[in-house]
Amino acid sequence: MSALRLLLAFCLALLAPWGQTAAAARPDVQATSAPVWRPLLWKAEHGGNVVYLLGSFHLLAPSDAPLPAEVERAFQDSDALLFELDPAALTAPETVAAMQAAMGYDDGKTLSEVLPAPVRQRLGVLVGASGGSLDALEHSEPWAVNLGMTLAVANALGLRAELGLDRQLMARAAQAGKPVAGLETVQAQVQAMDRVPYQEQVQSLDEFLADPKKAAQQLQQLHDWWRAGDVEVLDRRMRMEMAQKTPESYRLLNVERNQAWLPQVDARLTAATPGRTLVVVGALHLLGPEGLVEQLRARGYRVERICDSCSVATSGQ
Repeated sequence: MSALRLLLAFCLALLAPWGQTAAAARPDVQATSAPVWRPLLWKAEHGGNVVYLLGSFHLLAPSDAPLPAEVERAFQDSDALLFELDPAALTAPETVAAMQAAMGYDDGKTLSEVLPAPVRQRLGVLVGASGGSLDALEHSEPWAVNLGMTLAVANALGLRAELGLDRQLMARAAQAGKPVAGLETVQAQVQAMDRVPYQEQVQSLDEFLADPKKAAQQLQQLHDWWRAGDVEVLDRRMRMEMAQKTPESYRLLNVERNQAWLPQVDARLTAATPGRTLVVVGALHLLGPEGLVEQLRARGYRVERICDSCSVATSGQ
């Protein structure tokens, strides 16, 4: 599930225009009945300040509406919101240029040079099935090809970037006139992905190509685990597997970014003027010992899960 894990860590809303690069990766799949939505939502308090931590899924379906009551309360209670990226960056002209630069090679290589022959052959068969050609992908790094295919699968399942939880709350914040900000720049986010070693990029792409239909089924599972708020399963099947199978990807995309964000979240809790902030990031950033939840607890803050329909044991995770 290497590429699919990025749906919980990487703001794929940026990549929506590139989702058409792999139309052949649209297997005949149907979305299943989704479980009750138990949000991945935590609350930290300190000296009159409140920070809500909400784990987002960046691609959702119309059937995922409406938002859970807990999320609505957290939004209404907050006077400001923090996202991975400043919402204004999503429509800034320089964003497209940054994405295009990151998706290409800066060392003179091409996709055919980076991919081993068996992987290149499988990719060629998949792209050729839709009338496409590998030539169109020659200047794209494996991670970009992989995410394009993942987005194509997501679209086949009815999942859309414009319906993602972060996008919905960005729009709500604009309507309500609530201040918003980003935890990182577009350049920082795409550079993190671009720094992943070719070996791990190829490994993730090969995992997808081995069985695209299985990838679609796994994406549906991932959505359902997230919607069910199943912290234990998400942590074991997504975070831990990513750390074990692609450790450098995990370090670059999850651990290092969490470390960069933590002081900014901490500052909201220690501000001299009391405030209430809703922090919305990919769900993977809240899980495990390196996640923001446990990192705040390690700094001495009391962080409690907010989940109306969770059991007492589950709500404390």
